[in-house]
Amino acid sequence: MAKPKTYYSCRQCGYQSSSWLGRCPECGQWNTFDEEVVAPVSTAGRSPRHSTAQDSLPKLLHEVSSSETQRIPTQCAEFDRVLGGGIVPGSLLLIGGEPGIGKSTLLLQTALQLKDMRVLYVSGEESEQQIKMRADRLMDPSAPEPMACNSSLFVVSETSTQRIFEHIEAVKPEMLIVDSIQTVSTDRAQSSAGSVTQIRECAAEFQHYAKESGVPVLLVGHITKDGTLAGPKVMEHIVDAVLQFEGDKNYGYRILRAQKNRFGSTAEIGIFEMLEGGLRQVANPSQFLLSQRDKTLSGAAVAATLEGIRPMFVEVQSLVSSAVYGTPQRNANGFDLRRMNMLLAVLEKRCGFKLGAKDVFLNIAGGMKVSDPATHLAVASSILSSNVDIAIDPTVCFAAELGLSGELRPVRNPMQRVAEADRLGFERIFVSAYDARLLNKKRYHLEVIGVSVIEEVFRKLFA
Repeated sequence: MAKPKTYYSCRQCGYQSSSWLGRCPECGQWNTFDEEVVAPVSTAGRSPRHSTAQDSLPKLLHEVSSSETQRIPTQCAEFDRVLGGGIVPGSLLLIGGEPGIGKSTLLLQTALQLKDMRVLYVSGEESEQQIKMRADRLMDPSAPEPMACNSSLFVVSETSTQRIFEHIEAVKPEMLIVDSIQTVSTDRAQSSAGSVTQIRECAAEFQHYAKESGVPVLLVGHITKDGTLAGPKVMEHIVDAVLQFEGDKNYGYRILRAQKNRFGSTAEIGIFEMLEGGLRQVANPSQFLLSQRDKTLSGAAVAATLEGIRPMFVEVQSLVSSAVYGTPQRNANGFDLRRMNMLLAVLEKRCGFKLGAKDVFLNIAGGMKVSDPATHLAVASSILSSNVDIAIDPTVCFAAELGLSGELRPVRNPMQRVAEADRLGFERIFVSAYDARLLNKKRYHLEVIGVSVIEEVFRKLFA
């Protein structure tokens, strides 16, 4: 019998080496090599799980059926929005996020809401009693929105993929949930659970099962300290969709983003609120994010952002003060720090404000993270408001990108942003002059102000 082989694998990119290396030559990361021991496993007695040769024959493109696959609705509009309309049969989904962010709660809620559908919930982190306690809390009649009870929901605490497939043969589920991929292991690899080899082999086994049986498989994945999914990068290529659950645990809001989706758009997001009775959908996040605004203080501006095709209004807060120490401090929460430094340079060059010797702190209210370029004008306006200590009218919002020369550039879908601002009761919105010419201003009750340069915005706001 062949002896086990030992090699070292990079946990970031999967690069393999016969000896330990301090720095990975492939991705350049330090101290990422883990020892892997692989022993050859005999295939005798193993039940094959591959398609027949007849099923794998090449076909002409026009002979392939183009009928749309019937999706499985999760009874959660926000979850379905991110997935592209529901779960596709035979798909392999990976949901990642920080510990305690609500990944297991989201999947358990989904399993409970799928009435009369055989669901197998496999947990390698919790016992059956712990899962039952969470389910009882979600189905508590005194909760604001109690979950329904799925009478065909099976739960099991198991970490061996061989035992999991035995349970699958006995239950024959219509959906499989594995929590989490880092806790299960297979006999094909001799390394410990959570290693690069184990994660790769287990993900491949669940992929084969999903594609051959047509049963959707939902996997929970851990993340590293820098926010990326733990395990080899090949795992993200194997799965059909990678969903990221984000949010600050100090706040109640959670955002579900699709980093990869073979069956839908990656621009959609789902917004939830974490309550004692589980996750609650947030149909109108703008009202939540703007409900606690202070109308008298300076340094606050409202940005009309767009997440996917959904308009969302967030409050941008800034604080500009004289630098106490020699080096000015720059800090941004929920916004790219390098982009903020670029906007500060534009304001100093084009508006003449000496911000280089001042501390600047920026925060997106509610723990949100925004990357829409349309927030540039709101960020610049909030910084100017804090610098001159003059409050911006709370009935004003902003939607424009700021260029390096101080010009205001157009943004995508300005009609949706203006319509949402009109619905929320804003009286004025600042957009680029190009977008203002394209809009039919007679359709809205608010005043659409088109501006070309940042100096013009400053004069109109603080004249």
